[in-house]
Amino acid sequence: MKLGPWVVLGVCAILFAECGLLVGFFLPGDTLLFFTGIFHASGIITTSLWLLFIYMVAAAFAGNMVGYGIGYKLGPAVFSRPDARLLKPEYIERSAAMFEKYGKPAVVLSRFVPVVRTITPPMAGASKMHGRIYALYSFLGGILWVVSITLLGIWLGQVAFIRENLDLIIVGAVAVVVLATAGPAIWHLIERRRRLAKMTPQQRAAERAQIEDRATVEAPDELGGYDPEKHGATPQQHGPGDDVPPREDR
Repeated sequence: MKLGPWVVLGVCAILFAECGLLVGFFLPGDTLLFFTGIFHASGIITTSLWLLFIYMVAAAFAGNMVGYGIGYKLGPAVFSRPDARLLKPEYIERSAAMFEKYGKPAVVLSRFVPVVRTITPPMAGASKMHGRIYALYSFLGGILWVVSITLLGIWLGQVAFIRENLDLIIVGAVAVVVLATAGPAIWHLIERRRRLAKMTPQQRAAERAQIEDRATVEAPDELGGYDPEKHGATPQQHGPGDDVPPREDR
């Protein structure tokens, strides 16, 4: 069995959605990279390994930059949008805690944490992290994430047992991807509806306000962003790619 370029395109589309769109938080990026490596080692995916790396890193990086841009434009309110309602507040708490603990390297580390890697781009944008700094760390993280997990799949794909039971592996891969994609989304939707049904309108509004407040990382200097009290600037005075603070009047 040989899989054509359309499969690679599908892999890249899923990576883009998981890394750039909040609604894609449930997509199984790790699993997809792992099985892509297995299928490449088994000769099912015939695309050159270097091209495969380039395509997948580019998709993950492009998704991150789209998510960053959305967060930069909308601010913390991005986490109150309809496509973010499936996210549990603790996911946002976890992402904010990672930013506050590690600063800019959190962009790289978040690549290896499911859900957090989806929340990190808009959170970095909402916190006004410099666009160029974010792009650098996002690109490095994308390379490490894509290459390491895909190579792990390639290594396991050379195991004799896996090569001899490839048909079973394919069926298992499809089942895992479907369950990992649909299962969490359905579960979170049901759980959220149950929780909201027990809340008053005032409690819902308070929860949204709390999420927006927590989504703004209170460490602008560590993230390479602007501190309004220090620089005398508001976030609206700068674009996502602006790295130079405004010059103070003498």
